[in-house]
Amino acid sequence: MGELQIETPRDRAGTFAPQLVKKRQVRLAGMEEKILALYARGMTTRDIESALVDVYGVEISHRLIAQVTDAVQEEARAWQSRPLEAIYPIVWLDGIVVKVQHNKQVINKAAHVVLGVNLRGEKEVLGLWLAEHEGAQYWLSVLTELRHRGVRDIYIACMDGLKGLPEAVQAVFPQTLTQLCIVHLVRASLRYVNAGDSKAVVAALKRIYQSATAEEAAAELEALDTQWGDKYRAVVRLWRGNWDNIIPFLQFVPQIRKVIYTTNAIESLNMVMRKLTRNRRIFPNDDSALKSLFLAVREASKNWRSIHHWKPALQSFQVMFGEERVPMNAL
Repeated sequence: MGELQIETPRDRAGTFAPQLVKKRQVRLAGMEEKILALYARGMTTRDIESALVDVYGVEISHRLIAQVTDAVQEEARAWQSRPLEAIYPIVWLDGIVVKVQHNKQVINKAAHVVLGVNLRGEKEVLGLWLAEHEGAQYWLSVLTELRHRGVRDIYIACMDGLKGLPEAVQAVFPQTLTQLCIVHLVRASLRYVNAGDSKAVVAALKRIYQSATAEEAAAELEALDTQWGDKYRAVVRLWRGNWDNIIPFLQFVPQIRKVIYTTNAIESLNMVMRKLTRNRRIFPNDDSALKSLFLAVREASKNWRSIHHWKPALQSFQVMFGEERVPMNAL
């Protein structure tokens, strides 16, 4: 961080004891982490410079702040290429749009993110990738990279309705079941719903995907149509159009279903990344975008806990897939 000039008021009695910056302190403990936390929220180096003056009364140049954030690049590269575990029972494949400057223009790019749950029930972001577009072909390269980094098996891959994505998953992991992500589908549905109705509509959707059988779920879909079809035809059309991709979810036993639809890590991660992109709006280059997304992921994951009721789900995975794929020592 370098040396900082700290001024304290005159105090002939020697009773002054500053709280933020202690006497004879030339380096602020934890200041790097504070800078990185602010950067992860989408603040620019000059924004951070102003915030440090306002909160701590400390002047740190934006160049020095840039040095702190740039130092993360090596950490991010090591994280992106780290070896992964052999088995991830569940992964979510997701993408968000970020705006990046390129040749004096601002273009949209797709940030690809893979969130996994390991055999211990711990959530982990496996990597971040930036591309010009989100497409099945690029996802194929992402999945191939995961294979090269040590992933041998995935039981269930949850994703949005991107054309060709299930085939890309099964090209690399032939035994993996692909599942339309219920969280994504609910999120997409709420785009059409007024805020005042969202709670009631979510409750109606929950009755569909929490149904015990496909027949019961179909009856709940009809109930959704009866109650909300006139007002929100687009929501009903969305669920009917994706029905063939929803049905496989109902084959899972309740222990597995509960893990999939109650795991809000992908939603909380999306919220953090979207907050970053809203605050920052435009990134000067790809490295800046990836660095910021990496820091946002790092901040978000600090609050993650192991999944509740994971052991029953893991036992159900063993019943479904057998001991060859679900090792006994994982139970």
